[in-house]
Amino acid sequence: MNYSIKIGGEAGQGVQTVGETLCQIFAASGLHVFSHQDYESRIRGGHNFYQIRISEDSVMCPKEKVDILLAFDYESVRLHTPELSEIGQILYDSQILKTKISDSRSIDVPFLKIARETGGPDIASNIAAIGAVCGILGVKREILLGVVTNIFAKKGFETVAKNVEAAQAGYDYAIKACIMCPFRLPEPRPRKILISGNEAIALGALVSGLKFYSGYPMTPSTGILNYVAEHSLTFGCIVEQAEDEIAAINMVIGASFAGVRSMTATSGGGFALMVEGLSLAGMTETPLVIVLAQRPGPATGLPTKTEAADLLFALFAGHGEFSRIIFAPGTPLEAFYLTNKAFHLSEKYQVPVIILSDQYLADSQWTFDSLDLESLRYMDMRLRGASFENQKGYKRHLFTDTGVSPLGVPGDARHLVVTDSDEHDEEGHITEDRELRKRMVEKRLFKKLTLIRREIDEPTVYGDVGADIAVLCWGSTYGVVKEAIDRILKDFPISMVHFKEMYPLPYEGHWLEFLKKKRILINVEQNATSQFAKLLRMETGLAVHRNINRFDGRPFGVEDLVERIYAHIE
Repeated sequence: MNYSIKIGGEAGQGVQTVGETLCQIFAASGLHVFSHQDYESRIRGGHNFYQIRISEDSVMCPKEKVDILLAFDYESVRLHTPELSEIGQILYDSQILKTKISDSRSIDVPFLKIARETGGPDIASNIAAIGAVCGILGVKREILLGVVTNIFAKKGFETVAKNVEAAQAGYDYAIKACIMCPFRLPEPRPRKILISGNEAIALGALVSGLKFYSGYPMTPSTGILNYVAEHSLTFGCIVEQAEDEIAAINMVIGASFAGVRSMTATSGGGFALMVEGLSLAGMTETPLVIVLAQRPGPATGLPTKTEAADLLFALFAGHGEFSRIIFAPGTPLEAFYLTNKAFHLSEKYQVPVIILSDQYLADSQWTFDSLDLESLRYMDMRLRGASFENQKGYKRHLFTDTGVSPLGVPGDARHLVVTDSDEHDEEGHITEDRELRKRMVEKRLFKKLTLIRREIDEPTVYGDVGADIAVLCWGSTYGVVKEAIDRILKDFPISMVHFKEMYPLPYEGHWLEFLKKKRILINVEQNATSQFAKLLRMETGLAVHRNINRFDGRPFGVEDLVERIYAHIE
């Protein structure tokens, strides 16, 4: 069982709500779910779609063929009917589309009529549509109705009753209208966790002790702000929507200097505004976690599409030279754990950590069995209270063997905590002394980076490790490359190497020797210029042999990627 459902319509028709509700129903059925969405940067109109893939086995990327097309406008029928699989069906309402579809694979379900007959508003037609999809798939009725009840529970008994009735009516109508539909789901299993990339980063931050979040809304990072704000009372976190990104990063730096774990998130243009603040954190050695959710640029580019072209921007952003760490999770699960690691290393080494995401990862939802909370790291590495007060003396930028100075919390002891954006001495006061300047650069840059490199995990290796061909990838391309490797492995020996901890690269060791032995290294990136390949060569001298790039604002599809990899190995 491996089905793909596409919901298409205009912005404002509830495409995303329908998709997310279906994902909840499938996760409640114990199915593996992967979803992604494609939407235009406008409030109403334009073509949007939400695509869901469900299976008994783990799924990590979309299928190009569609088994159920739920169309809320004629444009969706026109654009996506060619994508139907051999068993594909189109669900639509001729009253909403204002036309009849002649295709024999189409089923005309009166979503709008059902909504009105059950006493709900016209938008309740979406609930009837959700019921219809569940009906032809064979979702257990009690699971459908349970999810619908939970969604509308806060709106009162009457609203719940009308929507439950609409869902049941859509469910029953579709079953009768689609007698020959071949879809069948397995018996329900234990519920799975359904989480998006943005939610995973936000949750990872909250369980890591986040106490202050400031940001300015910018697609596709806004979901992080929304999630943190929604759960701020539970976790005791203050959330501030700043007037712009410059204010956001400087508030976060101030809060971190004052003694709490802090974070901001933005996208390309917003990160450009944060660059001076990034340097300030570097100079003052203030712990800082920034999420850079990438989207196609330059400038506004394609604000609601996907790309991973800010790797080198994140690496070189900021004036002057200072240590930084860059992570790029491949799945929401990795996003959750890497966010925890980001807070740990940022505070341990007093450096900025940048988490690279992108629209594809930010907005896609995945299912997982569980989160291992026991593996999370939390250690308060700041000097507070008595331990700070009992210090004989205190210098904020004290020279140490590791380059890491004691991080005192201002006001927690009689000691003065001073820092400065100018070059400074050990106490934090301005200096232009040549020897002090040299020692401070060595402390902030060389000593710390050497130790940080030891904390970086080696890349993940998957597939036939003995094969002489390896495919390199990073960040959110993990899922689609892994599925492509699985398909190719049936005929051809090949392996995959995925990097999620991007900078500094781990110490040269097993992973680098592994890559050097390969006859062909194929690099897959969601940008035009193979930025990771450049980073790899700059840091290790190793050059890849082939590059596969996509930069049209859409994610790789597994079928297309398989063909492109084969083109390099045959």
